[in-house]
Amino acid sequence: MKQFLIAGTAIVIAALAGQTAGAADMTGVTSDSIKVGNTVPYSGPAAPYGTLGRAMSAYFDTVNKAGGVAGHKIIFISRDDAYSPPKTVEQTRKLVEEDQVSFIYGSVGTAANLSVRKYLNSKHVPQLSVLSGASTWNDPKEYPWSMSGIASYELDGKMVAQYILKHKPAAKIAVIYQNDDFGRDHFAGLKKALEAAHKDAMLVKIATFETTDPTVDSQTVEAQSSGADALYVVGIPKLMAQVFRKADGLGWHPLRFITYTGSPVAATPTLAGLQVFKGTISHNNLKDPQDPQWANDAEMKSYVDWMNKDYPKPDIKNGYIFSGWSLAKSLVDILQLCHGDFSRENIMKTFTHLHDFHPAGGLPGIVLNTTPTNYQEFSSMRNMEFDGARWVLLPADETM
Repeated sequence: MKQFLIAGTAIVIAALAGQTAGAADMTGVTSDSIKVGNTVPYSGPAAPYGTLGRAMSAYFDTVNKAGGVAGHKIIFISRDDAYSPPKTVEQTRKLVEEDQVSFIYGSVGTAANLSVRKYLNSKHVPQLSVLSGASTWNDPKEYPWSMSGIASYELDGKMVAQYILKHKPAAKIAVIYQNDDFGRDHFAGLKKALEAAHKDAMLVKIATFETTDPTVDSQTVEAQSSGADALYVVGIPKLMAQVFRKADGLGWHPLRFITYTGSPVAATPTLAGLQVFKGTISHNNLKDPQDPQWANDAEMKSYVDWMNKDYPKPDIKNGYIFSGWSLAKSLVDILQLCHGDFSRENIMKTFTHLHDFHPAGGLPGIVLNTTPTNYQEFSSMRNMEFDGARWVLLPADETM
């Protein structure tokens, strides 16, 4: 691929547009197929996220049986990185250098994706809809080929703070978060919102943990001992669930919040125990297949029909199947906007020029808008509360 000199935003935009004659990079694209790469933890501490990859693969198979996108079948190559950055580097290099994929799509994890961001940008390989809401992904000047595909983690933390300020303004807040960019961004959103309201003194305990820690019991005991009556837990489902079980065992029942990334019923709620988890607050920008209000929704009917027909061992409670379907269908819809030009440059241009794009399965009012200088796809979510069996959306005035 022709090398571009990047000397400013205007030149970055021109480069991504691929308007220079002979510049189009068609790596991974043939007359009837397009190769898409992906890394997901099918094993390791974050293995529940593996369902995302399986759901995407199953949906692409469905699309391919129907003729693909503009006559191109999607060859989806998804590799297991076990939620380990060194493994992500190894598998991503294979995808780019051996499999010759056109782009990387929907890969899981902040640390994992950061480990390959410089490499992919140096190769001009689009790194799209990264499943990380870290603020660092919205950096088109430094990393013009990388962008997030989910709501920012700081937004998650900000929504927790605003909910507490509105509903429990005298709360004492404890935070237990994963000690990496994922955890720190969530905490930063909470802290910034509290500081803006001059309420940062509400934070009475901050504890961290590593994804490799066998338990988070000691952090939970410390949080209880602080006198906190509100708790925000940030991490992978396995360890967040441990916090809930330990807190319940201690007889400690603060107002509780978890990240939207761990909210699917088959993840943290089930691991913690559905009744133990009852009353927890989280957020979402996608519909919930278990919510009866969507029973007659045309889009939800389409999803349920697809899942029952084409997904092995369908489980309506597993929100990661729905999220994977949403990711896959949204990609198909965006590829349709490429009008048959699947060069890396045009795919990147299309992703960075979305206007009021409705993501598959998105809640009413949730649309994506991107520009060459703003790569943040999602900018709003809705609050929801777990009732012991499913998530119930809270009033729309709680929306951000």
